This record gives sequence, structure tokens and C-alpha cells, in this order.
Amino acid sequence: MIVATTNDLAGYVVTKHLGVVRGITVRSRSALGNLGGAIQSIFGGNLSIYTELAERARQEAYDLMVAHAQEMGADAVIAMYYDANEIMEGVTEVLAYGTAVKIQRA
Repeated sequence: MIVATTNDLAGYVVTKHLGVVRGITVRSRSALGNLGGAIQSIFGGNLSIYTELAERARQEAYDLMVAHAQEMGADAVIAMYYDANEIMEGVTEVLAYGTAVKIQRA
């Protein structure tokens, strides 16, 4: 599966647009994670506990989006983006979305 943030793919022609695909995950920080993050924030720098949580959430949303595209019979996803929103304190929604397409080599 080719996934790109661009609207086209070099060397390929889009033969059919299948529609919007998305992957959504909602994550919360655990009490232990909050404690670890608080301790890390005292020393400054990268808060690796939160970085890892954010990366896992993005990867899960991405994987769900790709699975949705595969279910639709797509060869690729173009115009892919991420979005994140805090639903409530400590609970974040991460969304990966794009356009599922059929492609062939140019």
C-alpha cells in the first residue's frame, strides 16, 4: 500500500477515486504515565513517555486507515493527514485520513 501526503504519485496515474478512508484511535494517559511524565518534566527536554504514547497513537490510527483502504480495494492513499483533538483532559483522539485510490504505473 502506497501512502502519500501529496495529491498525486510520481510515476503513477490515479484510475479511480474510492473515497475517504480514516483510522481513529482514542488514547488516555495512565496514572503511572502521568507520574513518569511529571518527573521527566522537572528535568526538561523530551518527555519520552508522552512521545512514545503519541507515536503509538499515530501508528494505530495509520494502521486502521490502511486497513480501511484495503477493505475498499485501494492500491494507495493520497492526501493523507493526521489530526488530533483533546476530547477531555488526558484523553486524545488521533485521526489519520486520506483518499483511497486505484492506481497504475504511468
